[in-house]
Amino acid sequence: MCRNIKTLHNFEPPATEDEVRAAALQYVRKISGCTRPSAANAEVFDLAVEEVSAATLKLVGSLTTNAPPKNREEEAAKAKARAEARFGA
Repeated sequence: MCRNIKTLHNFEPPATEDEVRAAALQYVRKISGCTRPSAANAEVFDLAVEEVSAATLKLVGSLTTNAPPKNREEEAAKAKARAEARFGA
């Protein structure tokens, strides 16, 4: 899985459409093997991003959990601490 794709479910406030699209773009880039498609593939690449975005929005909107929502700032601080421990300051 691409490291840039972040968990989108169970956050307060909920993931925005921009965050969902960014995750979809990373996913399509990863599976297609290209960061920027050629002109011949641009249309199908963009269509794939839109379809993955739509499926992701549907999935995230349908998921349920009993866990309390996570706080974005707290999760970002935890990720930063993990990165500092892994890679140094």
